[in-house]
Amino acid sequence: MKMNLPNKLTIVRMILVPFFVFFMLVDSSIVPYEYAKWIALVIFCVASITDFLDGYIARKNNLVTNFGKFMDPLADKILTCSAFICLIVTRPDSMPAWIVIIIIAREFVISGFRLVASDKGVVIAASYWGKFKTNFQMFAIILLIADFGGPVAFVIEQILVYIALILTIVSLVDYLAKNIDVLKEGGEE
Repeated sequence: MKMNLPNKLTIVRMILVPFFVFFMLVDSSIVPYEYAKWIALVIFCVASITDFLDGYIARKNNLVTNFGKFMDPLADKILTCSAFICLIVTRPDSMPAWIVIIIIAREFVISGFRLVASDKGVVIAASYWGKFKTNFQMFAIILLIADFGGPVAFVIEQILVYIALILTIVSLVDYLAKNIDVLKEGGEE
């Protein structure tokens, strides 16, 4: 299968994740925290931009593929879940683990749902709620990584984290409600 530009951008996003995680979690004796955090932030921003670009280019140039419908949301999940896990370590005051668990659980549920659909020959593309959730999570992650400090920044971060949590739940309900027929067995066991 020949890869088009949007699919290549999706793969680039997945390739950037280990580099992002490295700089988020690198020991400060190897790379000082202030440098590592900004390098991680740049990598995360570049990866996030590929998310916008791959979808835009695919829709604009009629390059939407089943690979892209499946891998683009997966690449988003890998990027955002990696970031949230790293933030539990680097910013436990701002990124509660229980919220990350809910976010990751939602991603597993949707991924499982997509696998069941795929087994039935159905490709479930990202919904607008899912895209909105991902974009909002990415924005919250960017602010959390930047860690501007101070009480005002902390309040803004917390508002974004809780809005991201709400959108995570809303998008889960939306996916399940719109695609519940996928779970019907159709006469199988």
